[in-house]
Amino acid sequence: MIKYYDDEGFIKPTGIKFREGQDENVILPKVAVGVFSRYLFFDVVEKYSCKEVGYISSANMERNVYILRYRDIELTFFMAGVSGPWISSDIEVLHAQGVKKVIIIGNCGVLDSKIDDCSIIIPTKGFRDEGTSYHYLPSSEMIDINTKYIDDFTKILSKYNFNYTKGYTWTTDAFYRETPQKIDYFKQRGAICVEMEGTAIAAVCKKLNMDYFTFYYAGDNLDGVEWDKRSLDGLTKIDKKKEVMLLALELAFVLNSN
Repeated sequence: MIKYYDDEGFIKPTGIKFREGQDENVILPKVAVGVFSRYLFFDVVEKYSCKEVGYISSANMERNVYILRYRDIELTFFMAGVSGPWISSDIEVLHAQGVKKVIIIGNCGVLDSKIDDCSIIIPTKGFRDEGTSYHYLPSSEMIDINTKYIDDFTKILSKYNFNYTKGYTWTTDAFYRETPQKIDYFKQRGAICVEMEGTAIAAVCKKLNMDYFTFYYAGDNLDGVEWDKRSLDGLTKIDKKKEVMLLALELAFVLNSN
């Protein structure tokens, strides 16, 4: 592993991209909500008042960035890039365009079969089994996650009658290499779930001095003799997942006033 260097990146993020006729001087709302599921993303765009203000560009696709009106506030809304490198770039670009706080929502695999399908998981620490976070913070086995806003979020969960579990997460770059040996290792260390972005989000936001919150809805079960994908497919239990999306918007409403 290359030693961490605490200097500035050679290439600076310049913000989102713009189409002809769009305001290139737009300052995005300070609170952004990102979701990994395309089904939940497009459901929100269809359901609420959303104005496209630009896009996040990469070599093989573009993802629109919207200003979303929820209740009486405006939020930045985007489809989050899957994996540590991708979501780190998203956060950097949005931060350069004025975003100060970010909420990221996605599903995860569970390492404890007692965790109900589609219930909420709040990570409190993460095992850094990925590469991105090491370019933002010095090397360590774990990183604190969600050091703010857990109390605010659990109040929202109580209001909407959602079950939740708090605990450690295992962030990995390679989901096809979630081997039985690794699963057992991280379970024994206290991890209750596995995903691909948690520790990267925490490291990037700490480096940029941004507030953030990230949470998951439980998907496939890795706590058994055979893999059980449960609701991993995007449209499985979609109505329940839409309710989970509302939790993120409600938390964004709270963060907007803080």
